[in-house]
Amino acid sequence: MEYPEVRETDPAVADALAGEVQRQEDTLAMIASENHVSEAVLEAQGSALTNKYAEGYPGARYYAGCEYADAVEELAIERAEELWGAEHVNVQPHSGTQANMAVYLAVLDPGDRILSLELEHGGHLSHGHPANFTGQLFEVEQYGVDPETGYIDYEALAEQADEFDPDIIVSGYSAYPREVEWERIQTVADAVDAYHLSDIAHITGLVAAGVHDSPVGVADFVTGSTHKTIRAGRGGIVICDEEHADDVDAAVFPGGQGGPLMHNIAGKAVGFGEALEPEFEDYAQQVVANAEALAESFADNGFEIVSGGTDTHLVLVDLRESHPDTSGGDAEEALADAGIVLNANTVPGETRSPFDPSGIRAGTPALTTRGFDEADCREVGDLIHRVVDNVDDESVIAAVRERVGELTDENPLYR
Repeated sequence: MEYPEVRETDPAVADALAGEVQRQEDTLAMIASENHVSEAVLEAQGSALTNKYAEGYPGARYYAGCEYADAVEELAIERAEELWGAEHVNVQPHSGTQANMAVYLAVLDPGDRILSLELEHGGHLSHGHPANFTGQLFEVEQYGVDPETGYIDYEALAEQADEFDPDIIVSGYSAYPREVEWERIQTVADAVDAYHLSDIAHITGLVAAGVHDSPVGVADFVTGSTHKTIRAGRGGIVICDEEHADDVDAAVFPGGQGGPLMHNIAGKAVGFGEALEPEFEDYAQQVVANAEALAESFADNGFEIVSGGTDTHLVLVDLRESHPDTSGGDAEEALADAGIVLNANTVPGETRSPFDPSGIRAGTPALTTRGFDEADCREVGDLIHRVVDNVDDESVIAAVRERVGELTDENPLYR
């Protein structure tokens, strides 16, 4: 992939862009929140729409010259509504976090109460962490997973909600490998007269394809990212029914952000269109099958798998039993040297620092996009184990890096 105009104008940036393409070609992207979009999405995101201010919404902009911006945003909305069976979708949020912000601004006042999953148990910063605006503006309590099973303890959640009396309960997570029982959480929310926000940032594509139960039509609000398992332009969405549409739209603009990133919305429209094709369901099913194969490989190699497996696109490994002297950070660094890019992650009952936690999180969306199947993912699991077993052995890391190179050559991206 060449950048001739950038190279002529700014060789240093061109070098970085070309280097990033080569890095993606030559490594296995296993960060669960990453994927590889199509060249069509890349082209849309690099389009002239980056020049256009379009504050407002289609047909009601604050600037002239928005006819094509309107056309693109309307396509993104229509396709999103079809994908998720939604009454109303706002496609303007710049990220999943800003999608969550829009919901909070729409229905909460500062000081209101949020009940959400603890970060070390698989939650997200934007669900109430004290370093995030949510933890600074709202009163937050957090629930956890059952320490024995790794599954959400729905009965404990109900008891905690009854005691805390939240204004909104947040479901949907960033490092929880099991299907979420949306209706059970909705029942809890109804019992305490709270709103229910389902954040499906990681599983937007799995939900769209029907390989994970959908919270649309169950929860009051559904938010998501558009660049993870859905493989569209980078950003976020908010899904709700018509009752809350005006409040959500006002919370996005002008409540939380100004002009929409129209080039990103173009990327969303293109990616949503791709996801409406029959092949996308096959892709999503393969993502889950690959994650299950990866989990089986990890278990066969003696890793402790949080919750014992996965129903989704990610596997969470707790290294404390199998590799007590190896932190998640140690594993992440050695694996990156071997060409396998995943992330250190906290685990339930974390005993290390969140900056160097006890676990690693591995996802299969990007591998599946490259064409990997279950056999490939079992082999990748073996390679990961070899490195984690030998984080200080350069010869092992070099051997694994060589095999990674063969795998990437067999499954190219943009070449």
